[in-house]
Amino acid sequence: MSFDVPSVRGLYTGLSDGWTYLNAHDTPQIAERVSAGVARAFRTAAAVAPQDMDGGHHAQRPAPGRLEGAAFTDAARIAVADLLSVSADRVILGPNLPALYQALMRAMKPLLKKSSVVLSRVDDPELAQSLAFGCADVRWAQPDLGTGELPAFQFRELVDGSTRLVAFSAAHDLLGTVAPVGDIIDLVRSRSRAWTLVDVSALASVRPVNFDELGAHIAGVDLGALGGPQMAALVLRDTAMFNRLEPGHLSERYLSAGLAGGVGPLVDHMAALGLGGDARGSRRNRLAESMANLAAYMERLGDELFLLMGSLPAVHIVGVTGEAAAGAAMADRLPRLSFVVSGVPAETVHQRLFDNGLVTTLTPVTPLLEEMGVAEAGGAVTVSLSPFNTSQDIENLVRVVASLA
Repeated sequence: MSFDVPSVRGLYTGLSDGWTYLNAHDTPQIAERVSAGVARAFRTAAAVAPQDMDGGHHAQRPAPGRLEGAAFTDAARIAVADLLSVSADRVILGPNLPALYQALMRAMKPLLKKSSVVLSRVDDPELAQSLAFGCADVRWAQPDLGTGELPAFQFRELVDGSTRLVAFSAAHDLLGTVAPVGDIIDLVRSRSRAWTLVDVSALASVRPVNFDELGAHIAGVDLGALGGPQMAALVLRDTAMFNRLEPGHLSERYLSAGLAGGVGPLVDHMAALGLGGDARGSRRNRLAESMANLAAYMERLGDELFLLMGSLPAVHIVGVTGEAAAGAAMADRLPRLSFVVSGVPAETVHQRLFDNGLVTTLTPVTPLLEEMGVAEAGGAVTVSLSPFNTSQDIENLVRVVASLA
């Protein structure tokens, strides 16, 4: 079925302010359902859950004094399970991914003695450093500096019998490059018994993600990056993995029940994207249909974004255009890009776009982007598309950028 963009736009009350939001990588818009869920949770989380016994003599009664907030946390765990097609007992919630990653590394301490960890220079430096926490032997997978991609072949040399964890992101949040997850995991399996951890935050915002099909031992997802509350989750391949972790470190006792109340509505929102009034079946089935439709729509929109921006002679798309990136345009990419306008500072480009009602972001110069020449070129601007964006939004973007070239 076709993707119903008007119905999607109606789910975001913030779109009525007249701005065109092209900054999903940085500040995704919050759906009305999510904000209402968080507001309700903050109002009621501290209240005692009803002790209703209308279900009959054998109905399970809530523990005395159990608060409503506990139900919001349970619902959040179930929602993440539906999002990644797993059972809820494999989900661990946390305030953010850096905190969860550090807790995971502490919990893995018995496994990491005299062992190596393989991380990626493509990833967000803060997340990578969280995973390097307390590790004496950290090996780094290097990016292709022409394209920003993460080549799989290097893991054959980086991983050996001493490796206990290999971690990388499924997609880059600024360049849109998608990692060859399956190839990397296959190479790791052939070389060691290491656990693999994949950050699926960027990928899950526009594509369906089935954790078991992914093949990783652990998945991380930043729920805020999906337009939800500022929370995150880890998902384990099976509950037996808990037995190999030092207990106590992956506790959920510091969670905000108010924020947790927005996770269920977030996944409900994602399960309704583009389906209009045709949504039927369980939430997990609705998610499969809605995200498949969204992925097809975003792929078409992304192709248009890269084609039209790439047609401007003065525009350099980082990791796509130029001799060093020959052939990169055919690579698998999310509908987001960072670009430079030759001879025009990034601040000027960003201001011109903002003056024309287009909300983008100045590209943070990470070590990867600095090595790719972004700082030397005067900075870059990042654009990323959301489910509510249209071809007209892309045309307006190209028109304004062309006026600077």
